[in-house]
Amino acid sequence: MYGNKVITIGREYGSGGHDIGRMLAERLGVKCYDKELITLAAKKSGLCEEVMETHDESPVSSFFYSLVMDVRSIGPSMAGFMDTPLHQKVFLAQFETIQHLAKEESCVIVGRCADYALHDYPNVTSVFVTADVTDKVDYCCRLNNMTKDKALDFIAKQDKKRADYYNYFSNKQWGAAATYDLCINSSRTGYEGAVELILDFIDHQDRILKNS
Repeated sequence: MYGNKVITIGREYGSGGHDIGRMLAERLGVKCYDKELITLAAKKSGLCEEVMETHDESPVSSFFYSLVMDVRSIGPSMAGFMDTPLHQKVFLAQFETIQHLAKEESCVIVGRCADYALHDYPNVTSVFVTADVTDKVDYCCRLNNMTKDKALDFIAKQDKKRADYYNYFSNKQWGAAATYDLCINSSRTGYEGAVELILDFIDHQDRILKNS
């Protein structure tokens, strides 16, 4: 099928998943797609990029479930696409963009249900990054200039949004160990250590495949 190697990174807010993804991509000599997916999906679908940002990783209604299940065969150009609600168009556009990237190149993809979008693609390694609450709060306070109480509330809301988005469209649970190939606590490893763990894990997988 496709020989490209793709690493998907799910992450708790404030865990450093984005930075780890960037560092990992640099070590592998490939591109890292996070917010860049919004630009690519906007161009591919014809939707406004600002609209894509507004509805990025947002939960959707049950009306869209059957539509998503057929995304591999119908694509965003299907009949009726223009009649679907805006946030549903955004999801479908990102879903197809992720699949297109996996066919075209090796890369790192952060968030956006990428591991589920690529669940039947070969050479995909799914990673989830968590961190201790204190580290996530410190990160959030620095980034957003918030008090600790506000940061705790903000983190909880961001993670709930991501969990609701992921849990609805996949048959797995966001953040649960059984959902991913590898789970890392960046508070224990540091960002560099997390990258090394992922690289070691990928090498180990490759050795197993060669010997199987």
